Amino acid sequence: MNPTRRQLLASTGLGLAATAALPAHARLPAVPVKPNLFIGTGGTGHTYPGATLPFGMVQLSPDTGVERWETCSGYYKTDTSILGFSHTHLSGTGIGDMLDVLVVPSAGPVQLQPGTIENPDAGYRQRFSAEHAEPGYYRVALETGVQAELTVTERTGWHRYRFPAGKGHVLIDLSHLILDKSDSPPLVDEALLELAADGTLSGTRRVFRWAKGRRIFFAMQLSRKPDRITFIGDDDATQPAGATRVAGKRLKAVLHYDDAGSAPLVIRCGISAVDADGARANLVAEAKHWDFDRVRRDAAKLWSKSLGSVKVEGGTPDQRTILSSALYHAQLAPTLVSDVDGRYPGMDGKTQTVPAGGAAFSTYSLWDTYRALHPLLTLVAPEQTKLLIDDMIRQTAQSRFGPLVWPLQGKETGTMIGWHGVVPLAEAHAKGIPADYAAAWPAIRKRSFDFTAPDKDNSLGRDLYDKLGYVPADKVFESVSRTQEYAYDDWASSHLARVAGAADDAERLHKRSGNWRNVIDGKIGFARPRFENGQWWKDYDPVQLGHMPKPWWRDYTEANGWQATFLNQHDIYGMIAHMGGDAAYEAKLDALFTAPSTLPDNAPPDISGLVGQYAHGNEPDQHAAYLYSYVGAPWKTQAMIRRLCTEMYKNDPDGIIGNDDCGQMSAWFVLSSLGFYPVDPVEAVYVFGSPLFERAELQLGKGRKLVVEAPGNRADTPYVAAVTWNGRPWRKSWISHHDLAAGGTLRFTMSAKPNRAFGRARADRPPSFGRSPA
Repeated sequence: MNPTRRQLLASTGLGLAATAALPAHARLPAVPVKPNLFIGTGGTGHTYPGATLPFGMVQLSPDTGVERWETCSGYYKTDTSILGFSHTHLSGTGIGDMLDVLVVPSAGPVQLQPGTIENPDAGYRQRFSAEHAEPGYYRVALETGVQAELTVTERTGWHRYRFPAGKGHVLIDLSHLILDKSDSPPLVDEALLELAADGTLSGTRRVFRWAKGRRIFFAMQLSRKPDRITFIGDDDATQPAGATRVAGKRLKAVLHYDDAGSAPLVIRCGISAVDADGARANLVAEAKHWDFDRVRRDAAKLWSKSLGSVKVEGGTPDQRTILSSALYHAQLAPTLVSDVDGRYPGMDGKTQTVPAGGAAFSTYSLWDTYRALHPLLTLVAPEQTKLLIDDMIRQTAQSRFGPLVWPLQGKETGTMIGWHGVVPLAEAHAKGIPADYAAAWPAIRKRSFDFTAPDKDNSLGRDLYDKLGYVPADKVFESVSRTQEYAYDDWASSHLARVAGAADDAERLHKRSGNWRNVIDGKIGFARPRFENGQWWKDYDPVQLGHMPKPWWRDYTEANGWQATFLNQHDIYGMIAHMGGDAAYEAKLDALFTAPSTLPDNAPPDISGLVGQYAHGNEPDQHAAYLYSYVGAPWKTQAMIRRLCTEMYKNDPDGIIGNDDCGQMSAWFVLSSLGFYPVDPVEAVYVFGSPLFERAELQLGKGRKLVVEAPGNRADTPYVAAVTWNGRPWRKSWISHHDLAAGGTLRFTMSAKPNRAFGRARADRPPSFGRSPA
């Protein structure tokens, strides 16, 4: 039996020998490299290959499945049939939703049910070939002879279908959506399809999948008038001939063409999360012509600019493609949710309007993306960051749950733990991004101190956390991780309290951010479940997910005791002291990366990409390899980061070791391959790792440029021998955001042997909790 990729990566014997075996390469010019949009569409990456724009509202992509975890995005690379093309998708998430307004072009008999992946002939599914995807464009050949092409503007999806000679049709399926075994009907209600006198087909539905009760509206126009339209109601009931409207829950419409192959059919579709007028206005504003190729060219230009923000030389061809693909995936979300008139579905359930020049966004996967995605955007997309920060402040003030958690089209899902919307805000303030941060403070304060305020799963146990100093494991699930992540949010919130002039609250939050200590048992050096009576779980096993035998009751969030032990990002020197000092902490880090890669039977699939017990395929300890720099051993950071960059990412559909999580996994690669990473984004510094390329150029906005050089860098030179900044020697194992964002040249001298003196001195180690170890 061949070993799985997970088994290979879990082996601790691969080490740097694997990277040293890679061939040397010639230096190539720094030119943009085309991304591979199929990276992440296999394995558990959960990405999609279809057409979208940077942070765009529309994600027009093929759907191959809706009932498996592998198809959270609607697409899986090894599937052999396509259901059709829908207008909204999630990239890299571990939960599925969206897939709004499915369009199915066909030259075969009209079928109203999709059929199964095992038997596509039983429904409207079609086998396919000749797939091609590039930023802003997708095409495929369907088995009925239809050639399908997709492109987009921000708020409209564009289809071009070339049918074979003879009859053809287009099915619009409003019943199409992601399914899950935990779902209970109705999943769709208040649906409507209607044909206007001018030929515009419009519709809406309310969906109860993940974001319960979210609304979507669309307005669709066709370049060729159909010969007739059939409306289909609930239970596939065909409406009378000549009907122009149908209402219900699970609706469809069929657009019939007697001579479908006589000319290409172009469909342009505007969507809105606000109302029907918004969808039509978006269509009118962004679809002023019928030139599909012009829209495609415009999309390509926008992506060329966005992907041109980072250019690299050196590395292997695959590594350059991975970098470009990761940069692409890092700019898919958050997604635009405000219409051309500025209206959007507010977190208070009301229609809100952004100020002139602003925008509102959805799909904030904040438990994941605060770690690397938002820090990356502060460097390479500062204008986008400003839009996001202003939006997050507004939506925080509107939401009855305060700081954003995982909002999707105006609905707070409360997915994952904590209220990490405070982190990008505190980070942005620390990095000097101007905004009205004080406007968000009342809602943040309420979430922090008002224990009568409404909770979702993400914030359970706040009162006990405040009273006891930790969340007790016998009262609330995922208690250990909650305590640590609530503490990190307290750290971020303390900064925002100071901005708002709330000094006493800031001090209270700063003190409470030390609550992480109360779930780290210093005697054994592990994060450990603790009960309300103060006692620790006595039968502790760091490999297990918790003290309860029930699979759904865990003491950690998508982690076990090993991974949760290193969750602390903001008080690392306090953690080092709590664990017994530098030597003990370094030894514990060594043990993390060399422990047997065993997991309990009830481990979720998110815990993947194991190196020892370190799990790169999930977020809780993705900063762990950089922690060696805090004990003066950055050479160990360098070795492990090079290993992770070369082993955990591939130029292949199964090229991302875990869910891409709205770009977090990709952003980790972008930053780490450049040579630095934000262990604590709120600290606004970057810890050095091991650059993967010989040279990189980052466009930072306003004419500023950051150049990262590592001349002669090869697969067998993972170690940093020396660093210079703007030509001057740089002794520290870190650098501030202020320095990098101003532009300049960061130069690494790479070596096959470690320089154990570099970054060893206490004065040269990174700051943490607002202080340095010296």
